[in-house]
Amino acid sequence: MTRQAPTRHGVHNGMPARELGTEGWHKPWSGQNGGACVEAKRLSDGCVALRQSTDPESPALLYSMHGMTEFIEAAKSGDADFLTS
Repeated sequence: MTRQAPTRHGVHNGMPARELGTEGWHKPWSGQNGGACVEAKRLSDGCVALRQSTDPESPALLYSMHGMTEFIEAAKSGDADFLTS
């Protein structure tokens, strides 16, 4: 992802994910891996937070909607295939 979300109103990269609340987290990339996957949450300002599903207390990684869109489009076009091959 090329752009990270800016720091705003106490919300910042690396903050404990629990501080973003327990509601609204989704597992869009869940598979046959025993529940270990990435969870995503869209924040009220449009940014996206990611956390490790097996450790909801872990640090949250925050990305702008533009950065997340770029990543998803690149992954769909095969630019991230090196991660799994």
